[in-house]
Amino acid sequence: MGFLWTLLELLLAFIIIALFALLSAIFIEASRRSHNHTHVEAPAIFEDPNSLKQVPCPHVSDPAEKYISLIIPAFNEEHRLPGALEETMNYLEQRAAKDKSFSYEVVIVDDGSSDGTKNAAFNFVRKYTVDNVRVILLGRNHGKGEAIRKGMLHSRGELLLMLDADGATKVNDLEKLENQIHALARKEYHTGDSAASDSSIKISDIPIAAFGSRAHLEEKALATRKWYRNFLMKGFHLVVVLTAGPGIRDTQCGFKMFTRAAARKLFTNIRLKRWCFDVELVFLCKWFGIPIMEISVNWSEIPGSKVNPLSIPNMLWELALMSFGYRTRMWKIFN
Repeated sequence: MGFLWTLLELLLAFIIIALFALLSAIFIEASRRSHNHTHVEAPAIFEDPNSLKQVPCPHVSDPAEKYISLIIPAFNEEHRLPGALEETMNYLEQRAAKDKSFSYEVVIVDDGSSDGTKNAAFNFVRKYTVDNVRVILLGRNHGKGEAIRKGMLHSRGELLLMLDADGATKVNDLEKLENQIHALARKEYHTGDSAASDSSIKISDIPIAAFGSRAHLEEKALATRKWYRNFLMKGFHLVVVLTAGPGIRDTQCGFKMFTRAAARKLFTNIRLKRWCFDVELVFLCKWFGIPIMEISVNWSEIPGSKVNPLSIPNMLWELALMSFGYRTRMWKIFN
């Protein structure tokens, strides 16, 4: 009996020590990220591979120079990126040919790739010029959230769309998000072509977010997924609701559009660097009162996903950091 009590005491002591260590780690990392705004001032340079000249990098706080920016994070995507970019550029070029007022840029953020991703991206810069396609090199791998943040901070569009490098969502679905943003702006802020509209208000000045969603595909996905993946998905969604609140059924779809005003508020504050930055975006939108529209998009499974079971601990770690950082007011939010 004495042996069992000793074993239980040791187990309890181990649990207490482990919890203390975890809380200490969360506190230290959350504290470190509380000053995570140096990226705002950090200089960034685009290089023109044709002339080898450096092009000064704009900032999201500057006035818009293009109608839309597409931000594509890429990590070891030499095989999937070219096909997705070809489809994207064909769509953008055709739309620009039909509508002379339509201007665009594609910003590819190479998140420390060790394969030929950089060369694949620069091939498109050479083909379409550095005015239309630009590449940001992060040097080492920081995570998808950091890559998208960097791209958002240095884009020129009135509207800014983030999309994945695999082409899982068809690029022309951006029109669904775009149309809903304009519809909400006309309804709430009286912009557009009507006689009552205020011509001094631009779409870039109105903070709105539109999230692509795969929630309408969930019933089919539940039937085809392994039971443990469904279990993990449901568990993750519960944690998301507890962390960022209810309202968004699919936080993780990589197809999201923001007006320039919304991107300025969100991406100068975001601190999570990897998979859970989407959840932080939801939290910050609610904090700032930025309306979020969830819009169904077409989506297909593309082989080569970077998400795997080992991503789950990292997701839970980031959600714990976010919850602690904001609830303790350690993470300040800047307007």
